[in-house]
Amino acid sequence: MDEIDDFSGCLVLNTVVAARALLRRYDKRLSPFGVTVAQFSLLMMVRKYPGSTLTAMSMHIAMDRTTLTRNLDLLARKKLVQKKRAGKGNALICTLTSEGDALLDRLIPQWRKAQEEMKDLFGGDEADGFLEALKRLTRG
Repeated sequence: MDEIDDFSGCLVLNTVVAARALLRRYDKRLSPFGVTVAQFSLLMMVRKYPGSTLTAMSMHIAMDRTTLTRNLDLLARKKLVQKKRAGKGNALICTLTSEGDALLDRLIPQWRKAQEEMKDLFGGDEADGFLEALKRLTRG
């Protein structure tokens, strides 16, 4: 087997290419609403973990705190989230604004449609197996 053939089976390369394809499909569903799938994910995290500090949220979503802050600042400029101090110290928390909450309610059906499209593309059992493999990988 030569190096080129061996490289075509590279798990990292194929995962990156697949991740970009997945992002494009989800972004296509969400772009009419003015958000990306990454922003949607953050809005969902803010809803799921109300009152969480940015540090805790970054661990939940596996995103470095700088990237998280930059994306939350963008959502704050869109008036979808509000950042505020979490009591003493410099810890910050985020909450959804009423606009962010309403937008998220409209985005969830679009996200579900994208999920179904991907499951159909994979086939039911393959999609479940793929998701389980991803979860095993991220558990470390």
